[in-house]
Amino acid sequence: MSKEQIITGNIQPPNKDLEFLKQKFPNCFDKNGAFDFEKFKTQLSKNEINFSKESYGMDWLGKSYARLLATDETTTLLKEDETFNQKEENENSENLLIKGDNLEVLKHLSNAYYEKIKMIYIDPPYNTGSDGFVYADDRTFTIEELQELAGINEERAKRILDFTQSKSNSHSAWLTFMYPRLYIAKQLLKEDGVIFISIDENELTQLRLLLDEIFGEENFIECICWNKRIPKNDKGVGNIHEYILVYVKNSELKPLFTMRKDGLDDIYEIVEKLKKNKISLPESEKLIKKLYKKNAYDRGITLYNSLSEDYRLWGKINMSWPNADTFGPTYEVKHPITKKPVNIPDRGWRWKEDTFNKASLRVNGKYKEIKKLHDGSILCGKIWFASDENTQPSSVTFLDDVNMFLLRSILSFKSDGGIELEGLFDNKSYFSYPKPTKLLRVLISSYVNGESDTVLDFFAGSGTTGDAVMQLNAEDGGKRKFILAQLPELIDNKKNKAAYDFVKNKLNIETPTIFDITKERLIRASKKIQEENKEKDLTKQDLGFKVFETMPIWENYNFESEELEKQISLFDENILTKEDIKALLATWKTYDGISLTESIQETDLNGYTAHYSNEKLYLMDKGFTTENLKALLEKIDSDKSFNPTTIIAFGYHFESKNLREISENIKSYTNKKSIDIDFITRY
Repeated sequence: MSKEQIITGNIQPPNKDLEFLKQKFPNCFDKNGAFDFEKFKTQLSKNEINFSKESYGMDWLGKSYARLLATDETTTLLKEDETFNQKEENENSENLLIKGDNLEVLKHLSNAYYEKIKMIYIDPPYNTGSDGFVYADDRTFTIEELQELAGINEERAKRILDFTQSKSNSHSAWLTFMYPRLYIAKQLLKEDGVIFISIDENELTQLRLLLDEIFGEENFIECICWNKRIPKNDKGVGNIHEYILVYVKNSELKPLFTMRKDGLDDIYEIVEKLKKNKISLPESEKLIKKLYKKNAYDRGITLYNSLSEDYRLWGKINMSWPNADTFGPTYEVKHPITKKPVNIPDRGWRWKEDTFNKASLRVNGKYKEIKKLHDGSILCGKIWFASDENTQPSSVTFLDDVNMFLLRSILSFKSDGGIELEGLFDNKSYFSYPKPTKLLRVLISSYVNGESDTVLDFFAGSGTTGDAVMQLNAEDGGKRKFILAQLPELIDNKKNKAAYDFVKNKLNIETPTIFDITKERLIRASKKIQEENKEKDLTKQDLGFKVFETMPIWENYNFESEELEKQISLFDENILTKEDIKALLATWKTYDGISLTESIQETDLNGYTAHYSNEKLYLMDKGFTTENLKALLEKIDSDKSFNPTTIIAFGYHFESKNLREISENIKSYTNKKSIDIDFITRY
């Protein structure tokens, strides 16, 4: 099969929903591919499906424009940083850092990484009025073009273009900025994927409604409150928190978010020392409470602050029924020492009597094991009693019996990301308000286990997410991967002179950008992880990353024309360099579903170099002859590891007669061998 494609200037996110409808309801599309909704409704109503006449949603100036941006064509190519990527620590890495506008980056990722991302974390601009957010858009539409493309009237089209070109920071501008990015992000998530989004009160309400629309209200999981413990006082209240909105792709899969006990080993070591040094239990417990509170508080973990006689940490849980509308059993429980009945809760016990008997080691009303604690209380199995019967007993959970905690809706982590970053950059501050890796480590490990799942952050900032992924993998031997995207935002020489001078003078980069800080942070974080884990074998850990960047499509290349022959005459392919062709190849391979980190094999066809990966063969260069064609067919015939199902030729580097010759010979060969090979001429 032979066909022609105009792809380079027409890369856009796939619309899988539309493809599904075309597959299942082909009769609801007309000959031009337009969807007939009324016919669709009629067909479904025959199956007794009722359409609700009520609706709930949000609208804003620019929503139609935002939808257009979500499906609009990309205006860039992807270019590899070959020098950096070929370094020993990076050449086999599956981690990615991409420089460019994240909307463009997401569109480039939308085929190769469709439904392959396990978790997305983003820390977008909060639109506080002082964080520098303004809506910026380099797309240029006339009023008439926007009217036609977005299906809106002239007045609305004019108002939209006014604010998109005026550097607005209104709620509408912020929503227009966020919508297309979140729309594509959802497509990248696996069916069991999750997205965490940091935000504060300025756009929390708008973001929640926007996510309800894109992900579905039923897929909302939680609005986590992050107690960062650093107050800001701009409204007469000491505000010490931010929010993290959590949505999943499909809540029907019953997602579970957990917290690990990691980081508490130091407390157990201290307990053993206290025990060995014969420090009394009362004194030991005071020290443990102080230490545990400090460590556990920094992880948002329930406080286990009591010590048993064998120095086990434990915590109590109320035994009374907590629900005001529910009544539990009211059986009698006698105190193990006084033998008198303890007070029965007003609404009964939370447990059945059999459950209580097993937990307290009670048989026929007698307790098999009675341990007196240093404070006068009593422990029977896993039930705690006060020194008398006037206090209701509690169940006990020992910390060393617990492997995981459910992720809490309130997390307390000091906002010390800046101090952490300064530690990597010789105690100099080059980036404002980075998130702490402690927060990211908890979020990532709550849902992404040690398997080779990918975490995406397309507002990478200083690179905290990548740092956190590498730290977690070094700890537990995991194979998590990261993809980060960061805009090459210029560093202001006046507002942040230290960062500007560092990038320009220390990194020797002529035009300093935030991206340069991101990249350097990941390099330094990797080195620090290796230095701090010398006792571990990290040779199998991926502590490198590959770098790509977006670049504009060549001048005069992305234009409209009905006939390919006209395009060939309009575009001068002689202006293209070897690097341009490599960028085109990187762009096309992601369009064809090949990940950016996957290598492409150079294949020699009797002196002509083709590029092969994932059963796709790319013919990018000039000079393809009949002899090269013979070599291609012979290789397919003789090399079992070489089985291209698609051959793609860069049309500008082939004459029409060459293309016809390749197409005819491929067709003849496939007919003879009874195999399928598509031949595509791409522009």
